[in-house]
Amino acid sequence: MNSTFRQDVSSAPCMLGDTNRDIIQQDAAPESTALLDGLSRIFGIRLAGHENDPDARFLADLARLFHPRRVDAETDMEKHDTPWANVYLIQYGIMRLFREAPSGKIAVHHFFSEGDMIWPVFGRSRTVRNTLCLTSVTPVTAWVADFSAFRSAIQSHDDGLWPMFALVLTEEMAELTSMREFRKQTMSARERYLLLLEEYPELVKRVPDNQLASWLGVVPATFSRLKTGALASRP
Repeated sequence: MNSTFRQDVSSAPCMLGDTNRDIIQQDAAPESTALLDGLSRIFGIRLAGHENDPDARFLADLARLFHPRRVDAETDMEKHDTPWANVYLIQYGIMRLFREAPSGKIAVHHFFSEGDMIWPVFGRSRTVRNTLCLTSVTPVTAWVADFSAFRSAIQSHDDGLWPMFALVLTEEMAELTSMREFRKQTMSARERYLLLLEEYPELVKRVPDNQLASWLGVVPATFSRLKTGALASRP
């Protein structure tokens, strides 16, 4: 049997060398592209074919305020009793917003993931009276900018834009908080857990159980029983 091996005609594409003429070389998109895409989505501004429009130039100026930051899981981004100074745009990973009592008990208010922008919604959070904490749940890649400079840039572009922009996240946080409290008062822990599985399947896969338990308003032991019961009831 002829065992002659001709790589140029018999090898799968994945086995070809990087310099092979059959491999199409493509330049990776710069990191700033992800930042601009995220800002364009948040502000509802189209970039493709509109690069010379004032709104597109505004996004480009805004992007210059941001710098990339990569952190490990359980890294403190903002702490209580310290003014919240930054705005974050998550490119990859999950962060949690929470309060911590002097006793050490933690109340998780919200989780943020890819594409979310986080900033100090409440005026008190920008002072030493801040009671909110922001910490990475998973390894996180985020774009970070000084909040004051970020707000000033938006206000300079359009006086009416900041109130509209600020209202969106404020309303979202208020709605989620009130709905969560309503469910605690009107639904059983099992019903709330099943809604968690339905509404936030990705968080259930990526966030530790003890943090989900705090968000759901139950102790970890109860959350474990709910999880075991849900798994047992599946066909």
